[in-house]
Amino acid sequence: MTDPLLRIAEALERLSPQPAQADATSGNWFVWSGSGLAAVPRPRITPLALYAGVDAQRDALAENARRHAVGLAAHDVLLWGARGMGKSSLVRAVHAGLVDGGADAALVQLAQPDLPQLPELFRHLAGVSRRFTVFLDDLSLDGDDGKAHALRSLLDGGVMARPEHVRLVVTSNRRNLVPRNQSDTDPTNPRDAADDQLALADRFGLRLGFHVSDQADYLAMCANYARAHGLTFDPAAALAWAAGRGARSGRVAWQFTVETAGAQGKPLG
Repeated sequence: MTDPLLRIAEALERLSPQPAQADATSGNWFVWSGSGLAAVPRPRITPLALYAGVDAQRDALAENARRHAVGLAAHDVLLWGARGMGKSSLVRAVHAGLVDGGADAALVQLAQPDLPQLPELFRHLAGVSRRFTVFLDDLSLDGDDGKAHALRSLLDGGVMARPEHVRLVVTSNRRNLVPRNQSDTDPTNPRDAADDQLALADRFGLRLGFHVSDQADYLAMCANYARAHGLTFDPAAALAWAAGRGARSGRVAWQFTVETAGAQGKPLG
Protein backbone atom coordinates (compact mmCIF):
# COMPACT_ATOMS: atom_id res chain seq x y z
CA MET A 1 0.00 0.00 0.00
CA THR A 2 1.32 3.43 -0.88
CA ASP A 3 2.59 5.49 2.03
CA PRO A 4 0.07 8.32 2.71
CA LEU A 5 2.94 10.78 3.24
CA LEU A 6 4.36 9.85 -0.16
CA ARG A 7 0.95 10.43 -1.79
CA ILE A 8 0.74 13.85 -0.13
CA ALA A 9 4.25 14.75 -1.32
CA GLU A 10 3.42 13.69 -4.89
CA ALA A 11 0.22 15.75 -4.80
CA LEU A 12 2.11 18.82 -3.60
CA GLU A 13 4.69 18.30 -6.36
CA ARG A 14 1.92 18.31 -8.97
CA LEU A 15 0.47 21.49 -7.50
CA SER A 16 3.89 23.19 -7.39
CA PRO A 17 5.96 21.73 -10.25
CA GLN A 18 9.64 22.65 -10.54
CA PRO A 19 10.31 25.51 -12.97
CA ALA A 20 11.42 24.41 -16.41
CA GLN A 21 15.19 24.55 -16.87
CA ALA A 22 16.62 26.48 -19.79
CA ASP A 23 18.42 24.42 -22.42
CA ALA A 24 22.12 24.93 -21.67
CA THR A 25 23.14 23.49 -25.03
CA SER A 26 21.98 26.62 -26.86
CA GLY A 27 21.78 30.31 -26.09
CA ASN A 28 24.51 32.62 -24.86
CA TRP A 29 23.12 34.50 -21.82
CA PHE A 30 21.83 32.85 -18.64
CA VAL A 31 21.24 33.42 -14.94
CA TRP A 32 21.30 30.77 -12.23
CA SER A 33 19.33 30.97 -8.99
CA GLY A 34 17.59 28.68 -6.55
CA SER A 35 15.06 28.02 -9.32
CA GLY A 36 17.76 26.75 -11.66
CA LEU A 37 18.99 27.94 -15.05
CA ALA A 38 17.09 30.62 -16.96
CA ALA A 39 17.86 32.13 -20.35
CA VAL A 40 17.85 35.95 -20.47
CA PRO A 41 17.98 38.48 -23.32
CA ARG A 42 21.27 39.99 -24.37
CA PRO A 43 22.01 42.94 -22.04
CA ARG A 44 23.00 46.45 -23.07
CA ILE A 45 26.59 46.27 -24.28
CA THR A 46 29.23 49.00 -24.35
CA PRO A 47 31.37 48.37 -27.46
CA LEU A 48 34.96 47.54 -26.59
CA ALA A 49 36.23 50.45 -28.67
CA LEU A 50 34.54 52.94 -26.32
CA TYR A 51 36.56 51.94 -23.24
CA ALA A 52 39.39 54.29 -22.29
CA GLY A 53 42.14 54.00 -19.71
CA VAL A 54 41.72 50.23 -19.30
CA ASP A 55 43.31 49.05 -22.54
CA ALA A 56 45.62 46.51 -20.91
CA GLN A 57 42.83 45.04 -18.76
CA ARG A 58 40.46 44.89 -21.75
CA ASP A 59 42.99 43.13 -23.96
CA ALA A 60 44.01 40.62 -21.27
CA LEU A 61 40.42 39.71 -20.48
CA ALA A 62 39.50 39.40 -24.16
CA GLU A 63 42.48 37.16 -24.93
CA ASN A 64 41.79 34.88 -21.96
CA ALA A 65 38.12 34.62 -23.00
CA ARG A 66 39.12 33.83 -26.58
CA ARG A 67 41.40 31.01 -25.44
CA HIS A 68 38.69 29.54 -23.27
CA ALA A 69 36.10 29.76 -26.06
CA VAL A 70 38.28 27.75 -28.47
CA GLY A 71 39.29 25.13 -25.92
CA LEU A 72 42.77 26.37 -25.03
CA ALA A 73 44.15 26.69 -21.52
CA ALA A 74 42.62 29.72 -19.80
CA HIS A 75 42.49 31.26 -16.33
CA ASP A 76 39.78 31.96 -13.82
CA VAL A 77 39.69 35.76 -13.60
CA LEU A 78 39.36 38.33 -10.81
CA LEU A 79 38.61 41.93 -11.82
CA TRP A 80 39.05 44.18 -8.80
CA GLY A 81 39.25 47.87 -8.04
CA ALA A 82 37.43 51.19 -8.08
CA ARG A 83 33.67 51.35 -8.46
CA GLY A 84 32.27 52.49 -11.78
CA MET A 85 35.37 51.69 -13.83
CA GLY A 86 33.68 49.20 -16.13
CA LYS A 87 34.58 45.85 -14.58
CA SER A 88 31.13 44.29 -15.00
CA SER A 89 30.31 45.92 -18.33
CA LEU A 90 33.68 44.81 -19.70
CA VAL A 91 32.90 41.17 -18.86
CA ARG A 92 29.63 41.45 -20.79
CA ALA A 93 31.26 43.30 -23.69
CA VAL A 94 34.01 40.71 -24.09
CA HIS A 95 31.48 37.89 -24.07
CA ALA A 96 29.30 39.68 -26.62
CA GLY A 97 32.35 40.06 -28.86
CA LEU A 98 32.93 36.31 -28.75
CA VAL A 99 29.30 35.56 -29.54
CA ASP A 100 29.24 38.07 -32.39
CA GLY A 101 32.38 36.41 -33.75
CA GLY A 102 30.63 33.04 -33.91
CA ALA A 103 31.92 31.42 -30.72
CA ASP A 104 29.71 28.78 -29.12
CA ALA A 105 30.08 30.15 -25.60
CA ALA A 106 27.68 30.96 -22.77
CA LEU A 107 27.81 33.40 -19.86
CA VAL A 108 25.96 32.34 -16.70
CA GLN A 109 25.54 35.03 -14.05
CA LEU A 110 25.19 34.02 -10.41
CA ALA A 111 24.16 36.63 -7.82
CA GLN A 112 26.01 36.78 -4.51
CA PRO A 113 23.01 35.57 -2.43
CA ASP A 114 23.00 32.44 -4.59
CA LEU A 115 26.71 31.69 -4.05
CA PRO A 116 25.91 28.50 -2.08
CA GLN A 117 24.27 27.27 -5.32
CA LEU A 118 27.63 27.29 -7.15
CA PRO A 119 28.37 23.54 -6.65
CA GLU A 120 24.91 22.70 -8.00
CA LEU A 121 25.51 24.94 -11.01
CA PHE A 122 28.82 23.20 -11.70
CA ARG A 123 27.06 19.83 -11.53
CA HIS A 124 24.41 21.10 -13.94
CA LEU A 125 26.99 22.27 -16.47
CA ALA A 126 29.32 19.31 -16.11
CA GLY A 127 27.53 17.21 -18.70
CA VAL A 128 27.05 19.95 -21.30
CA SER A 129 29.75 19.90 -23.97
CA ARG A 130 30.29 23.59 -24.64
CA ARG A 131 32.30 26.39 -23.06
CA PHE A 132 30.81 28.28 -20.10
CA THR A 133 31.86 31.33 -18.12
CA VAL A 134 30.25 31.66 -14.70
CA PHE A 135 30.07 35.34 -13.74
CA LEU A 136 29.95 36.45 -10.09
CA ASP A 137 29.41 40.20 -10.09
CA ASP A 138 30.36 42.57 -7.26
CA LEU A 139 31.41 39.79 -4.90
CA SER A 140 32.15 40.63 -1.27
CA LEU A 141 32.57 38.04 1.44
CA ASP A 142 31.68 40.15 4.49
CA GLY A 143 30.49 37.87 7.29
CA ASP A 144 32.19 35.04 5.41
CA ASP A 145 30.40 32.04 7.05
CA GLY A 146 32.92 29.75 5.33
CA LYS A 147 32.17 31.03 1.82
CA ALA A 148 35.80 31.95 1.12
CA HIS A 149 37.06 28.46 1.97
CA ALA A 150 34.26 26.84 -0.02
CA LEU A 151 35.02 28.98 -3.07
CA ARG A 152 38.73 28.21 -2.79
CA SER A 153 37.96 24.50 -2.80
CA LEU A 154 35.75 24.85 -5.87
CA LEU A 155 38.47 26.72 -7.74
CA ASP A 156 41.41 24.53 -6.87
CA GLY A 157 41.72 20.96 -5.80
CA GLY A 158 38.46 20.20 -4.04
CA VAL A 159 36.38 17.17 -4.87
CA MET A 160 33.65 19.54 -6.10
CA ALA A 161 36.01 21.60 -8.27
CA ARG A 162 34.55 23.29 -11.34
CA PRO A 163 34.40 21.32 -14.61
CA GLU A 164 37.28 21.83 -17.03
CA HIS A 165 35.07 23.46 -19.67
CA VAL A 166 33.89 26.10 -17.15
CA ARG A 167 35.79 29.19 -16.04
CA LEU A 168 34.90 31.63 -13.27
CA VAL A 169 35.01 35.42 -13.68
CA VAL A 170 34.56 37.50 -10.53
CA THR A 171 34.33 41.27 -10.06
CA SER A 172 34.96 42.85 -6.68
CA ASN A 173 35.87 46.20 -5.19
CA ARG A 174 38.44 44.40 -3.02
CA ARG A 175 41.66 42.92 -4.30
CA ASN A 176 41.54 40.02 -1.83
CA LEU A 177 37.73 39.71 -1.79
CA VAL A 178 37.61 39.66 2.02
CA PRO A 179 38.02 42.59 4.46
CA ARG A 180 41.55 43.08 5.75
CA ASN A 181 40.62 42.14 9.31
CA GLN A 182 38.32 39.24 8.44
CA SER A 183 40.91 36.50 8.92
CA ASP A 184 42.55 38.06 11.98
CA THR A 185 41.29 35.31 14.25
CA ASP A 186 44.77 34.85 15.74
CA PRO A 187 46.34 38.24 16.47
CA THR A 188 49.53 36.55 17.64
CA ASN A 189 50.19 35.21 14.15
CA PRO A 190 49.65 38.03 11.63
CA ARG A 191 51.49 36.12 8.90
CA ASP A 192 48.90 33.35 8.97
CA ALA A 193 46.12 35.94 8.82
CA ALA A 194 47.71 37.63 5.80
CA ASP A 195 48.20 34.30 4.04
CA ASP A 196 44.55 33.45 4.63
CA GLN A 197 43.51 36.78 3.11
CA LEU A 198 45.46 36.08 -0.06
CA ALA A 199 44.55 32.42 -0.37
CA LEU A 200 41.30 33.00 -2.26
CA ALA A 201 42.61 35.70 -4.60
CA ASP A 202 45.61 33.50 -5.41
CA ARG A 203 43.27 30.91 -6.94
CA PHE A 204 42.62 33.29 -9.84
CA GLY A 205 45.34 32.94 -12.46
CA LEU A 206 44.47 36.31 -14.00
CA ARG A 207 43.94 39.27 -11.67
CA LEU A 208 43.19 42.63 -13.28
CA GLY A 209 43.16 45.89 -11.31
CA PHE A 210 40.93 48.85 -12.19
CA HIS A 211 41.92 52.20 -10.70
CA VAL A 212 40.30 55.61 -10.47
CA SER A 213 40.68 57.37 -13.81
CA ASP A 214 42.65 60.55 -14.24
CA GLN A 215 41.23 63.60 -15.97
CA ALA A 216 42.55 62.69 -19.42
CA ASP A 217 41.05 59.18 -19.35
CA TYR A 218 37.73 60.47 -18.04
CA LEU A 219 37.50 63.04 -20.83
CA ALA A 220 38.43 60.36 -23.36
CA MET A 221 35.54 58.21 -22.12
CA CYS A 222 33.12 61.12 -22.45
CA ALA A 223 34.44 61.97 -25.93
CA ASN A 224 34.13 58.35 -27.07
CA TYR A 225 30.51 58.18 -25.94
CA ALA A 226 29.69 61.51 -27.56
CA ARG A 227 31.22 60.47 -30.87
CA ALA A 228 29.46 57.09 -30.84
CA HIS A 229 26.05 58.72 -30.24
CA GLY A 230 26.44 61.79 -32.44
CA LEU A 231 26.54 64.28 -29.57
CA THR A 232 28.32 67.59 -29.28
CA PHE A 233 31.01 67.21 -26.63
CA ASP A 234 31.85 69.98 -24.14
CA PRO A 235 34.94 69.08 -22.02
CA ALA A 236 34.26 71.86 -19.50
CA ALA A 237 30.73 70.55 -18.92
CA ALA A 238 32.09 67.02 -18.51
CA LEU A 239 34.55 68.17 -15.86
CA ALA A 240 31.87 70.14 -14.04
CA TRP A 241 29.63 67.07 -14.04
CA ALA A 242 32.39 64.93 -12.52
CA ALA A 243 33.21 67.59 -9.93
CA GLY A 244 29.58 67.67 -8.86
CA ARG A 245 29.73 63.93 -8.18
CA GLY A 246 33.14 63.86 -6.60
CA ALA A 247 34.39 61.16 -8.97
CA ARG A 248 35.76 60.48 -12.43
CA SER A 249 34.85 57.04 -13.75
CA GLY A 250 33.27 55.23 -16.64
CA ARG A 251 29.94 55.25 -14.83
CA VAL A 252 30.08 59.02 -14.32
CA ALA A 253 31.08 59.44 -17.99
CA TRP A 254 28.01 57.47 -19.08
CA GLN A 255 25.74 59.46 -16.76
CA PHE A 256 27.13 62.67 -18.29
CA THR A 257 26.39 61.22 -21.73
CA VAL A 258 22.78 60.52 -20.74
CA GLU A 259 22.43 64.09 -19.48
CA THR A 260 24.02 65.50 -22.64
CA ALA A 261 21.81 63.44 -24.94
CA GLY A 262 18.69 64.56 -23.10
CA ALA A 263 19.75 68.20 -23.20
CA GLN A 264 20.49 67.94 -26.93
CA GLY A 265 17.15 66.26 -27.62
CA LYS A 266 18.55 62.92 -28.72
CA PRO A 267 17.74 59.36 -27.61
CA LEU A 268 20.40 56.81 -26.69
CA GLY A 269 20.25 53.33 -28.21
